[in-house]
Amino acid sequence: MESLMPVVLKELRLKNNLSQKELSKLINVSQRAYSFYETGAREPNISTLIKLADIFSVPLDILTGRYVRNNQ
Repeated sequence: MESLMPVVLKELRLKNNLSQKELSKLINVSQRAYSFYETGAREPNISTLIKLADIFSVPLDILTGRYVRNNQ
């Protein structure tokens, strides 16, 4: 089963009007590393996932695509 995380990350980033570069600075990774998260080429480690969840104010289950809310 393919991960939904790349789709969720991109949607949350765009909803928060952030560029990949801006968000990558907030989570202390390179823009290239972040772009890999959105393409599904790599997955963020747990500490990065927690930072992203805090920035977007969502639980990890939402962020990872494990549980997708309606009208997100």
